[in-house]
Amino acid sequence: MERGIMRKRLPACQVLLWWHHFFLLWSTIDGQTRYSIPEELKRGSVVGNLAKDLGLIVSELHRRKLRITSESGKQYFSVDLGKGELVVTDRIDREELCEQRPTCLLPLELVIDNPLQLHRVEIEILDTNDNPPSFLSKEKVVKIAELVNPGARFPLESAQDPDAGPNSIRSYLISKNDNFKLTVKNLKDGRKIPELVLEKPLDREKLPVHNLILTAVDGGDPVRSGTSEITIIVLDNNDNAPQFERQIYEANVSEKATPGTEILHVKATDADEGLNGEIEYFFAEQTPDVILSLFDIEPSTGAVVIKGGLDHETNSLLRFDITAKDKGNPKMDGHCGVEIKIVDVNDNTPEIFVTSLTTPVPEDSAIGTVIALISARDPDSGDNGRVILSLSSKSPFKLNPSVSNHYALVTNGPLDREKNDHYSVTIRATDCGKPPLSSEKIILVEILDVNDNPPVFSLPSYVVYVQENHASGKILCSVTATDPDAAENAKVSYSILDSRVQDVSVSSYVYINSDNGSIYSMHSFDYEKLKVFQIQVQAKDQGSPSLSSNATVHVFILDQNDNAPAVIYPSSAALGSLSHQRMPRSAKAGHLVTKVTAVDADSGHNAWISYKLAEATDASLFTVNRYTGEVRTKRAVSEQDDSSQRLLIEVRDDGETVQSATVAVSILLEDALHEPILDLRQKASEPSKKTGRITLYLILSLASVSVLSLLTFLILAVKCIRSSRSSGSCCTRRSDCDDYKNPNRNLQIQLNTDGPIKYVEVLGGDMLSQSQSFRSCMSPMSEYSDFTLIKPSSTTDFKEVISVLDASLPDSTWTFESQQVSTSGLLGSKYLLDSSNESHTIVRGKIQHRAGGQGLLEECSDECD
Repeated sequence: MERGIMRKRLPACQVLLWWHHFFLLWSTIDGQTRYSIPEELKRGSVVGNLAKDLGLIVSELHRRKLRITSESGKQYFSVDLGKGELVVTDRIDREELCEQRPTCLLPLELVIDNPLQLHRVEIEILDTNDNPPSFLSKEKVVKIAELVNPGARFPLESAQDPDAGPNSIRSYLISKNDNFKLTVKNLKDGRKIPELVLEKPLDREKLPVHNLILTAVDGGDPVRSGTSEITIIVLDNNDNAPQFERQIYEANVSEKATPGTEILHVKATDADEGLNGEIEYFFAEQTPDVILSLFDIEPSTGAVVIKGGLDHETNSLLRFDITAKDKGNPKMDGHCGVEIKIVDVNDNTPEIFVTSLTTPVPEDSAIGTVIALISARDPDSGDNGRVILSLSSKSPFKLNPSVSNHYALVTNGPLDREKNDHYSVTIRATDCGKPPLSSEKIILVEILDVNDNPPVFSLPSYVVYVQENHASGKILCSVTATDPDAAENAKVSYSILDSRVQDVSVSSYVYINSDNGSIYSMHSFDYEKLKVFQIQVQAKDQGSPSLSSNATVHVFILDQNDNAPAVIYPSSAALGSLSHQRMPRSAKAGHLVTKVTAVDADSGHNAWISYKLAEATDASLFTVNRYTGEVRTKRAVSEQDDSSQRLLIEVRDDGETVQSATVAVSILLEDALHEPILDLRQKASEPSKKTGRITLYLILSLASVSVLSLLTFLILAVKCIRSSRSSGSCCTRRSDCDDYKNPNRNLQIQLNTDGPIKYVEVLGGDMLSQSQSFRSCMSPMSEYSDFTLIKPSSTTDFKEVISVLDASLPDSTWTFESQQVSTSGLLGSKYLLDSSNESHTIVRGKIQHRAGGQGLLEECSDECD
């Protein structure tokens, strides 16, 4: 009635949900297949062909991941996937598995994926006669009174045989004698009890002791047997044995009954009087130890009480014998049997067994993929042993119920190893007892990585600076890419994609270490031929299929001073021969003798050229302009000077490792050098008609150029005046320095790093006054940049400007040298600026700067050219 009431109280939605799961899995569960095999079968023996019997294709068993599980927990069988046969893998002992139960079955479950199929296979273990009967005691003493009447029965100890069925004990035999015969009493539980029956009266005076052999024989083939020695001692007097009211006493007791609880009373009577009629109760001699540990008997009353803890799951039915003995001489005894049934209570929590677990699980597994087969058991009986499984929330899995407390753990959502590389799935089992008991089991499901993430570079692009002429094989840079996948899917190899640099494959310039991403040069670079190029690097993982990503590496070649200046004038000196020049003796100081011109293939500081008089016949007569290469006289030529002068001029660049070249010039001093010139002037004073027309054209051209130059000058002057009113600059001198005494003025520095020439524009101004301008004026025909600097109000402020410049131009040195120069008609001064000086006044100058070189400052005239 209670079960019926519980069904009525179940919500309708739960009933519908249960039937939904049942029909959902019905298509995956096939019928049962049974095989029968004898126990103790050799390892490797074939039980049956599962592929044939279940209609499976042998070639697909491996792909479909056929696996087998046993409810017993221990695997006795395996499947040969190559043949589809079920074979024995371990020793099978029926007595160990099923004791003496009439039927011994080993249930197996076969799980096959794609599509999911669940097959139940039962293996019936047949008993073989591998155990002989045996007695607990090899010797037994029976005391019988001399006056006992024939027909009296004396129970003997039963033999034990672990085998079952026909291989168990079939009969008992007694050795040949004149007084006794043997009968067997069959109990309703199937046991056979041997009894000794007195056929002829005993005569103690003739034979006080009888020695008999009791033999137990089983029904196996071949027959096995066991023996026990029976010693019968003939006693005098006391001719009545105690008799029990019942042959079998039965009782039910809860397994929760406490020690000391009385279960039942046994009662026997004796027809004798006095001591011969007083009875005491004892357990039979062959009583097992387990009975003696659980129960006790009161000798005088025959009350059976609980001595130890009872357990329905261990022994649900207990049988034993009780002996009643009188106090006569000799003592006589009687026997009865006791059956005690242990009533179950819900005292065992359910157990969860994972019969099959597939782990790791690919992260791209489809929804519904079977992860594990789970079963639940509760050793209790009835509702106490009925178990319901549930799954913890917040996991991409669910439980699909099967049959006989079996469930399938399947995926219920997408898996992503990069977010969770494993899941701890908690399964809860609850029985239906009152009160219900529950237990939990955690299944660790590892997620197998799938190559679904490409490598990712640490930077989308890389910038590399490398000096020219560096040794080949030098590392340029290292690129790094990471892959969030695991194992082979995360192993990254690097390669350079093919591209062309100046019509040459980029692989001829660089190569990359495929393991660590280090890029090396194949040979040295020449800045004059190649200034910049790009490399496309690909990072590729080892997954299948592999994924990749690209990054760009920009390689900039930095110039080194690897080219010496080359002399281009005088042309004879450029060819390596001596240059011959003539000069009149009448030349005054400053007379231009010749001009040496050289070029340098390098860039920046490395291309700045200076000229120096290295050797001279008379060093006091000539000088060489350091910057223009002009050779001029330092004084007037005297009569004492040699007519042949030889000069050796050194041409040097401004690189860190100075490169130089020399020019040898031979100067011939002549007295009559003016006469040819006079003759030429006389000839030129005799114009012809043709030269007159040419002269007219020249005059008109000169006039036009002069007018255009004047207009250009006026336009520039107007623009300069307007610009000076608005910005206070245009290369004009500031006389009022009050505006610069405010230390809180703002400075703005604009740095131009395009190309090898680096220049800056510095803007500064007070919050309330007109801004100052430090502006560069680039000349298209000069390497120098015009700029205007205003005298700082304090040394500290100027140091701040220099520090800002240093921070803006890493690895640069600003040097200004003091020297009087004259270039292209511009007279000015150069200054060597040191931040340690107290103050510096720079009104107007020129600056040329390159990273790693020096700054050259020239003071300009007051007006802007």
